[in-house]
Amino acid sequence: MARQWRSWWMVAGLAWFAVTGAAADPSPLGEHVSISAPVPIRLLLSFDDGPSAREGDNPTVQILDGLARNAIQPGIKAVFFVQTGASNGGATALGRELMRRTLQEGHALGFHTATPGHTSHTRLNDEVLEGSLSQGLAAHVELAGRAPVLVRPPHWAYDARTFAAYQRHGLNLVMTDLSANDGKIPWPNASLRRRSHLEHQMRVLRRHVNDLPVVGGVRPVVVTFHDANPFTGSHINEYLQILVDGAHKAGLTLADPPFYDSAESVEAAAQARALTDPSVQVRIPGFWTSLLAWILPEPPLD
Repeated sequence: MARQWRSWWMVAGLAWFAVTGAAADPSPLGEHVSISAPVPIRLLLSFDDGPSAREGDNPTVQILDGLARNAIQPGIKAVFFVQTGASNGGATALGRELMRRTLQEGHALGFHTATPGHTSHTRLNDEVLEGSLSQGLAAHVELAGRAPVLVRPPHWAYDARTFAAYQRHGLNLVMTDLSANDGKIPWPNASLRRRSHLEHQMRVLRRHVNDLPVVGGVRPVVVTFHDANPFTGSHINEYLQILVDGAHKAGLTLADPPFYDSAESVEAAAQARALTDPSVQVRIPGFWTSLLAWILPEPPLD
């Protein structure tokens, strides 16, 4: 009987050691073991299709105001991929005024289109594409005093030919990690699943976040909205909160500050995320995947 009790006490002692001493100090020699913290992410906001020339409740104005003054991080800076030749935007007096304001408030301008409409570059023949790029770059130089270094192709569509044209003009092609799927649509203009949609994309991002490059001690995560969308303009503060909440829920470590705060840093981070191989087709989250597949097979127009 005594031997049985001794056995029970020995088992209990070993169990106690396992949950106290062994758990507290797993090192056999008792030395301190450090675990490296994950590299935080910083959200790189980008906006396509603007500026808007809408009179009253202008979404580009609302977004600029929201980025400058919000409860999460006042003074957020972003990249605006603009349409300098858009007949209902960048080519208007209001559109040019808003592009100048965007620069004055410390944001970066990127190239989106220089055509009157939102025409895919893959549908332009070599001569028209070259003329469009040259015209658009000249408009940027007039506005900013220098040519842009970033480009986002209309409809996310690119191929080896257009990629080579971008490179000849010193443009770095930037796609996206997260997309609000808020493309410019006249009606219905709403996004009922905006929170669940972005939270899902954050969870997907979590699986490969360590593959992203480290720039200035953080991993830049590109997020895309459309500043010509009135719903986005009127909900920009909510979207900022959704992004922060979604990162936390996905277990992603956000940098401090969580968004970029200067044109120089946001542009450098975007260049680090630029595509280097045109044969790689980047999967755009959600709706844009099927749209991209529909657009790409189309041959260039003569």
